[in-house]
Amino acid sequence: MKIVVITSSPNKTGTSALLADEFIRGAREAGHDIFRFDAGEKAVGACLACQACGRGTAPCVQEDDMQELHPALVAADAVVFASPIYYFGMTAQMKLTIDRFYAVNDNLRARSRKAALLLTAASDNAVVVGPAVNQYECMLGYLGWQDGGRVLALGCPVRAVIEQSDFPKQAYELGKGF
Repeated sequence: MKIVVITSSPNKTGTSALLADEFIRGAREAGHDIFRFDAGEKAVGACLACQACGRGTAPCVQEDDMQELHPALVAADAVVFASPIYYFGMTAQMKLTIDRFYAVNDNLRARSRKAALLLTAASDNAVVVGPAVNQYECMLGYLGWQDGGRVLALGCPVRAVIEQSDFPKQAYELGKGF
């Protein structure tokens, strides 16, 4: 299986990076091919709503790092979203990246894919992840993709805390089971 893992934190050693690393480790052990796109480190501009792409009939006019991701997305059997929660939602870097799915929209809807969600939050109150989970669910419904699982790591403000939790193991097992 070809799996695209999109991370969105600018912190390379943060809590969501750990979950992504563990998911990838499990998925690779299971024999899957992984393409990782670290949106927190990439140059991704906002969608211009210019319609030049025709939702996949022509390339996006922007020449940025999405040129790396678009072909991998279209070829993927699964897409994993890994993000810390910033003010009740996924990071701005993740939102920019997801908005740019529009340039290959019809290709993404052409066949079902599997997806997973890896979120980390400082708060232990599940309310903080609600908007991000809702966005994920709406996106899957629109695209016709299947939810392959979620790890919602609440109460993990820093890496030292999440390392002492069961959440990295959950991410590893999710990847291994894909």
